[in-house]
Parts: sequence; C-alpha cells; structure tokens
Amino acid sequence: MARIAFIGLGVMGAPIAGHLARAGHQLTVHNRTAAKAEAWVAAFGGQQAGSPAEAAAGAEVIITCVGDDFDLQDATMGASGAFRSMVRDALFIDHSAVSARLARQLAVEGRDRGVRVVDAPMSGGQAGAVKGQLSLMCGGTKAAFAAAEPIMRAYAARIVHIGRPGAGQQAKRIDRVATAGIIQGLAEAIALARAADLDLDRVFEAMSGGAASSWFLENRWETMTRGDYDFGMAVDLMRKELALAIDEARVAGATLPVAALVDQFYGDVQAMGYGHDDNTALLRRFDRK
Repeated sequence: MARIAFIGLGVMGAPIAGHLARAGHQLTVHNRTAAKAEAWVAAFGGQQAGSPAEAAAGAEVIITCVGDDFDLQDATMGASGAFRSMVRDALFIDHSAVSARLARQLAVEGRDRGVRVVDAPMSGGQAGAVKGQLSLMCGGTKAAFAAAEPIMRAYAARIVHIGRPGAGQQAKRIDRVATAGIIQGLAEAIALARAADLDLDRVFEAMSGGAASSWFLENRWETMTRGDYDFGMAVDLMRKELALAIDEARVAGATLPVAALVDQFYGDVQAMGYGHDDNTALLRRFDRK
C-alpha cells in the first residue's frame, strides 16, 4: 500500500480519497478549507496537513483535485506547494480540470525534479466519484501512466492513456464539447414535447430504444422534466471547461460553432441565477418563456 498525499477534498476529491483509504492506502490530506479536511479525517482516518507541501513530504503518490489553473499552480508551485517537498521518484496525479498548457508545464517541472506526472481529468460526475466508477482521460509518459493506473483503479471504472503530457486535459475538453451539444439537443427535445402537449414518459420510452438514446437521455430526461438540477457538473464549471475548449480550439486552428453557442446559453442560465445548478439546467431557458 502507498503513502498518498491528497490535496483537494471537494465534491469529487473527498469520495475519491475515501476509496483510496478503503483500499488500504495511508493518506495525508489537505484542503484549503481546513474544516473539510478535519471532517474527512474524522470519517476515514489518516492525517491532516496544514499545506500541500506538508502533505507531500515523504509521500510516494501526490494527488490533486482542485478548482482551476490558479488553484493548481498554488497547490503545486506556490510558496507552500507540493512540488517544494516531493521526493525523487514520487508519482504526481492531477484530477483537476485545467488547461493543457498548465498540465504540460507541470510535466516539465516534474521531469526536472525526477517526479512522474500524469494529468487525469475525470468524467462521471459526483455520482461516479461516490460509486468509484469514474472515467479518466490520462496524459503523460507511458512509464508515468503505468505507475498511476493501479492507484486510480480504486475509484475509476475506465482509465485510458490518451498520450503525451496535456493530452488528458485536451481529451476532457473534447468530452465537454460533445456533452454540451447533447444536453442542448435534449433540452430542445423536452421543450418541443411539452409544446406539443405529449406524454413525456411515452416520448422517453420511444426515444430510449432508438438512435436518440444516450447517457443523458437515460439518466437525465426524468430529472430535467421534473426540474431537478442537483446532479453532476455545475453550470459555472461547465462554462469554465467550455472556455478552455474554445481557447484550445483557437490554438489548434479548429472551430467550435455549436460549443460557442451553447456556452452563450449557459451564460443565460447563469444570468438567471442558476450557476450552481447542474449542467442540464439548459432547460431553464425554455421554462422562462
């Protein structure tokens, strides 16, 4: 079993760290809001650290799951960042949703310190984290990925090595682009079914067996139709990831007209005061009309 430093105990990080503890690993945890770390230690044991650097000292594996580029830079390369105290040959796994540029930068920083680095953003939402059934898209060297995969098996059902450092983050942007179009299409479908005064349960039954079937249709049609938006990725976070995707496309010379349009629709939902709803809240734009 490994000595693991886990940094970031939010809605995704806390259950992931819990799976690692139940798998028998020895955890030292840190969270910017200390009360969350205290509660996690009370529930799962282990130790609480006062900073990322303190958590990483002597750890064989360091895992981060924080908010954005600024948070990850601070947790890794800041004055009290984990990279300040990582031992040589340590393994660093990042599950944050950040820019591919930063993922590549951390890979270089790790290489210079003799640390193996894997960027492994997640898909599957809070439910996937709780159930230990996340899908991970990984970037990094083959050696780094080979070292990280057995650790990540404690909380992931699908782990795919996409390629070079930063490739995991790029794949996550692609996942968000595809998701945005699917959710918007589903919201429009529900809006049309309501306008036509059809039985929504019957429409779902018919659609679920055909070409329109998808994870979102099967898992979110019912919650969307009853106005329940307390699942998965929040609108605010979805907009952050779409912004990263649009920036990535600009660098790569690609165009994302549908993603850019849906991003504007998410802006409407934020303006309505629903930024903390899950990303299927695109349907709220139709509810107001």
